[in-house]
Amino acid sequence: MNAFAEELRPVREAATHTALRLDRLVRTYRQGSRVIEVLAGASADIHPGEAVALVGPSGAGKSTLLHIAGLLETPDSGHVVVGGRDCTGMGDHERTRVRRLEMGFIYQFHQLLPEFSALENVMIPQMIAGHGRRQAAVHADQLLGALGLAERVHHRPAELSGGEQQRTAIARALANHPRLILADEPTGNLDPHTADHVFEALIHLIRHTGVAALIATHNLDLARRMDRVLRLDDGILIEVPRSAIH
Repeated sequence: MNAFAEELRPVREAATHTALRLDRLVRTYRQGSRVIEVLAGASADIHPGEAVALVGPSGAGKSTLLHIAGLLETPDSGHVVVGGRDCTGMGDHERTRVRRLEMGFIYQFHQLLPEFSALENVMIPQMIAGHGRRQAAVHADQLLGALGLAERVHHRPAELSGGEQQRTAIARALANHPRLILADEPTGNLDPHTADHVFEALIHLIRHTGVAALIATHNLDLARRMDRVLRLDDGILIEVPRSAIH
């Protein structure tokens, strides 16, 4: 873990910009003649090295917000700024490049490629980004080792437990030294004991690498253990004290 952290720390200490800025995001959908306003001017800053919980009732728009933050969806108005760069008006090619090099994604279901080992699943995004196979393998091995999977690197997803699969997904999300992690219910498919272990592993890496993380969760206990809590309420983001989460 320490070697991996030391490798990333100079990159993060050199960063001078907010990792993610969401500026007055508006997003509406139309259902027949009905207009549904999901985001109504949502704004937030996410800083390097902090884990921010995104909470709110089902249907509030948390996944929509994450999709827009991850440049997978375009807002009707407002801006998404990643590392000081306004990405809102970018074309598809440049948005894909930012996602590949600046962001890591973690989902409720791990979405690992079943025909590849844990090591290969973490190598693949690095190779897509242009890294050589040997370099990718060494880094993947370091990441998986840091997450307690040193003895499981050559196992395929079907041979891993749910917690091991999700820790592999965390390693994959961090493979390209992202500036930002976006996670949508990353422990939602796990039992409470396993969820706690996976959460601790994720927070440990966030603390030691300086990556910023915006984590949507219904698990209020986990939300209280993050640095800040943002509640999506009537289309806007409200920061709430962790002690008020219940």
